[in-house]
Amino acid sequence: MRPHIWLAVVVMANLWPDALQAADWPHWRGPAYTGISAETDWTWQWSADGPAEVWHAEVGTGFSSIAVAGGRAFTSGHQGGNDTFYCFDALTGEQRWSYSYPAPLVDNLHEGGPAATPTVDGGLVYTYSKDGRLLALHVADGSVAWQAEAGKLADVEMPAWGFSSSPLVLGNKVIVDAGRVMAFEKTTGNILWQTDAWRPGYGTAVPLTFDGQACIAVLNNDVLLVAQVADGKVLATYPWETDYITSASTPVVVGNELFVSTGYNRGCTLLKWDGKELVKVYENRHMRNHMANSVLWEGGLFGIDGNSHNRRLCEVACIDAASGESRWHQRGLGCGSLLLAAGKLLVLSDEGELVVANATSEKFDVLARAKILDGRCWTVPTLANGLLYARNADGHLVCVDLRRK
Repeated sequence: MRPHIWLAVVVMANLWPDALQAADWPHWRGPAYTGISAETDWTWQWSADGPAEVWHAEVGTGFSSIAVAGGRAFTSGHQGGNDTFYCFDALTGEQRWSYSYPAPLVDNLHEGGPAATPTVDGGLVYTYSKDGRLLALHVADGSVAWQAEAGKLADVEMPAWGFSSSPLVLGNKVIVDAGRVMAFEKTTGNILWQTDAWRPGYGTAVPLTFDGQACIAVLNNDVLLVAQVADGKVLATYPWETDYITSASTPVVVGNELFVSTGYNRGCTLLKWDGKELVKVYENRHMRNHMANSVLWEGGLFGIDGNSHNRRLCEVACIDAASGESRWHQRGLGCGSLLLAAGKLLVLSDEGELVVANATSEKFDVLARAKILDGRCWTVPTLANGLLYARNADGHLVCVDLRRK
């Protein structure tokens, strides 16, 4: 029987408490790890002034996006030599608690601050700092359940822009890229396994099944690797480097194949497992995800094509997932980010403009647009229960109302 790769089925009832709502966004790339929201009860038909602001907060410098689970919103930022992790009421913005700890800013060619997205699992929420500190906090009050110096334990030099992997929880394991991909027992912090050392990337592991085994795919600054969740055994690698030793995206599962995309003069590739190794289906430069991830929808891969953070060279783009052929490119939104819901792209430009467009391979078909933030906006927004959460690099966080009236 031919082995296959396909997206792991996530049985939500086994992972999340009863309080988790159907349209929550509890971790990086959402419930199915795809960058796609399943909710449909939201609208882009707002007033001429744009969607109404529900609440706002100041969370400090950083690029951590917002996780929403069980009526709470989580993110982190940096100020005065400390990272601070925040828990807000998702509907009102009331701060439930915060937790601060010393951490480096790592402002190399940008503002710096934490980049990992929090991960909520049951009664714990996990975060990861630029210097490789993995923290597990109690959702109820922010007290520390455990912490691990993953970067030091891996004995790998901190990369130029700091550790940025968002924690991935699978079963009893929480997994991060610390140069070595490492799995910790999620309630105690005990190390369960670790891979050999690589140059750490800036993306996050994604779950899949590979040759009948529950696995993860991780793109670091040397290779794309696939490892077994049970024991960390690496089943396959594929060389993938850029001119500036920077890969900052999460692999995308495309049927029984894997798609990776990076900037810095590299581009994208689609890889297929042939029973022995990962084999290239195509490679080109039609999609170069410098920071923001692509989203797969109805045979198209939608993303931000940009070779660097120069906004004049960045475009919203669509390529054919099967062939890699370019469908369209659209300038004007800079090095922003996007997610998808109800067949619509929600694009946040790097200057804080929210644009909603039909997710079609024919053209960039804009439906609505409104300015919701100022400053540098590289962080992907979150849509959860009809509310959109977005932030800028300086830490101004806004929640705007997309609920259908």
